[in-house]
Amino acid sequence: MVIEGVSKSFGDFTVLNDINLAIRKGEFFSLLGPSGCGKTTLLRIIAGFESPDIGAVTIDGTDVLPLPPNQRQANTVFQNYALFPHLTVFENVAFSLRIKKLSKGDVNAKVLDYLKLVQLEAHAHKKPNQLSGGQKQRVAIARALINEPRVLLLDEPLSALDAKLRQHMLIELDQIHDKIGITFIYVTHDQQEALSVSDRIAVMNLGNVLQVGTPHDIYESPATDFVARFIGETNLFDATVAKVEKLDQPLLPSIAEGVTEYMAELEIPSLGRIKVTTVDEIKQGQKVCFTIRPEKIVISKDKPSTKRGDINLFQGAVDEPIYSGFQTKFYVKVGDGLLIRVIKQHANYSDEGPDIVWKDQVYISWSANDGYIVGVK
Repeated sequence: MVIEGVSKSFGDFTVLNDINLAIRKGEFFSLLGPSGCGKTTLLRIIAGFESPDIGAVTIDGTDVLPLPPNQRQANTVFQNYALFPHLTVFENVAFSLRIKKLSKGDVNAKVLDYLKLVQLEAHAHKKPNQLSGGQKQRVAIARALINEPRVLLLDEPLSALDAKLRQHMLIELDQIHDKIGITFIYVTHDQQEALSVSDRIAVMNLGNVLQVGTPHDIYESPATDFVARFIGETNLFDATVAKVEKLDQPLLPSIAEGVTEYMAELEIPSLGRIKVTTVDEIKQGQKVCFTIRPEKIVISKDKPSTKRGDINLFQGAVDEPIYSGFQTKFYVKVGDGLLIRVIKQHANYSDEGPDIVWKDQVYISWSANDGYIVGVK
């Protein structure tokens, strides 16, 4: 599927601004962003429920914009299930096949196949009001898939479910995608959902696509400060480039041949100087944004070795520890009162409980490779 130059406005408000995406056949592709960013409007344009002001949408080389929704081979699963309350599970799933006037034998065989796919064959004769939220959503998925669309559009399908059921349904949805093999386009504002199941993610805000990439790319190498803040937790600071030098031997193992890597020193107010590697050409005196994920920072009571020249090291005091069982999040006050979030994973059992507590004096450190410049101002 190719979305090319799609823009949409409602009055003076621009909902989508020149959206360009190439979604691969069979891909689990997520549109991720906060409420009002335009992701649902884009999904409705693909489905045929809205028309763009300008642009093109093609599926397998066919321009689908002139086609009505029922001819686009793109079926939608809605947030509110949209099931017929007076019909049984079987009848809900069979509805579109009966509209097509398939034979009774073909309808029965196909419906049973898809109910088995979503593990609802034992509930075929129940009405929607006799089902749980997760079961209703599986009925909606089976009903959308039974038409064998080229693309399945999912508009925040799990947002009405509780947290545990949402996680369970997410795994089931991924398994269904693996079995069916068609293109899934998944709209969500939940970053964890998108990171868990997507082959690739488009992060959107204010009608624009800010970054497209794999979950790893989006999380580890955010393209903007918004992406860094929106995906997971991070420490984000304004900084000034104090020094830049070209590295003869790249420190990052993933640097492609022919790509130049630089070691930069940044001046962060209330903290001081830090080192960060980058492949972007930056200049002394430029204003930039710097980010470091909390789990990339090492925290300890003892001063770590600084023999390596790429280590950033600061001393501070624990302002607040938050214990969560599998990890502890620390807010560490460093420099002139700057708070830095640090996450320590608990991989080993500790008889004495957490070894770092409130008001402890600690050292925090991270490699220049673990931080990232996410924007030049």
